[in-house]
Amino acid sequence: MIPLYHDFTDESVLVFGGGPVGARKARRFAAEANVIVVSPKFEEDDYGDAECVRAEPTPDDVSDWVSRVKPALVVAATPDGAVNDAAERAAQEMGALVNRADESAAAGDGDRAAKSVVVPATIEDGDVRVAISTGGASPALAKYLREQIESEIEGAGTMAELTGQLRQELRETDYTPDERRAAVRAVVQSPKVWKALRTGESKARQEADRVIRNTVGGER
Repeated sequence: MIPLYHDFTDESVLVFGGGPVGARKARRFAAEANVIVVSPKFEEDDYGDAECVRAEPTPDDVSDWVSRVKPALVVAATPDGAVNDAAERAAQEMGALVNRADESAAAGDGDRAAKSVVVPATIEDGDVRVAISTGGASPALAKYLREQIESEIEGAGTMAELTGQLRQELRETDYTPDERRAAVRAVVQSPKVWKALRTGESKARQEADRVIRNTVGGER
């Protein structure tokens, strides 16, 4: 499976199953998509901004739900394998993505249905996102790695903003493309800039300017 980022803005996500897994998937996607969770009962308190519909669809009913909602993604997260199978088939028939939350290490990448997706563990700092997936084999490992990486990328979002601004400004100078790339790379690799990011953006900018001067010289 190839990692991709997918924009779900104004798309719909249909989740079958209101247990802890369905709730977690609902919260995850409700930040961007229109999420509908269908379940006979809702075991969690937080489903984000998802719409919770109390119903118990049979395998024969699932395709009607998919046809009505027209989701970009169907999440099969019920304890009923037949319902999950029906959700997968219905998603395939209408060309939607499908996430089988009941499949783990038992299904290798080659055994997954067409258009299957795995929802990775993610760490975010501003616009910087790091995604971790074990292919469903070990959620515990994905959680452990997420916790390890979380502290390592502190300040990365602010660094992205700073270097994005610097790249734009450097384009308006007489520096060559190689010099501009070297300057931005030096800023990203500077421990002093990272330290300054944690104490104040103005200090970080001052330190970044110093790094650039030392790397490629003064203004041109």
